Amino acid sequence: MLDKPLTPAGERILTVASELFYARGIRAVGVDLIAEEAGTTKKTLYDRFGSKDGLVQRYLTRRYGLWCEHVSRYVESLAPGDARILGVYDALDLWMRDNHRGCGFVNAFAEFGGTDSPVLEIIKSEKEWTRSLFARLADDAGYADAEQLGSRLSLLHEGAVVMGTAGGRDDAISVARGVAAELLAALAVVRVSAPGGT
Repeated sequence: MLDKPLTPAGERILTVASELFYARGIRAVGVDLIAEEAGTTKKTLYDRFGSKDGLVQRYLTRRYGLWCEHVSRYVESLAPGDARILGVYDALDLWMRDNHRGCGFVNAFAEFGGTDSPVLEIIKSEKEWTRSLFARLADDAGYADAEQLGSRLSLLHEGAVVMGTAGGRDDAISVARGVAAELLAALAVVRVSAPGGT
């Protein structure tokens, strides 16, 4: 169902549902409202997505894809090395300008955590993608133990999202980026100082 191409009506439903789910919360939005706002019927919604759960999965899957595309496109426009690592924070800053309710995946977890909902795998995958991106960029830049560094950088990233929204810190992303830059600088000094370093 998640890979099935959508009809124009399906696209309208998904677009409307995505906006409503993010703005109001998934459980707070019913299929009647979605169908009404999309100018279609509940029957059409169920025909295209099977259930509200199917629609929620499609919403998060599409959001995941849009996030990955946004970050990848931004990072790949930069010179290899630290610029690409720090560029993930800059890409996040741009993303958050249009996403004032924070991370859609964290919001979804707040609603579905502790259940057996399949959306939890999508949420986990998004978090792992961001962590693995940091690890890959760190490896490309020549840092030792890139996996551990990727985990540290992703924790700064996730914390910045939460503090920038729930914590009310307008400077959260820039602070996280600054801490990441300091960490990279410290590791670069160690790398150059090590025997055989350049």
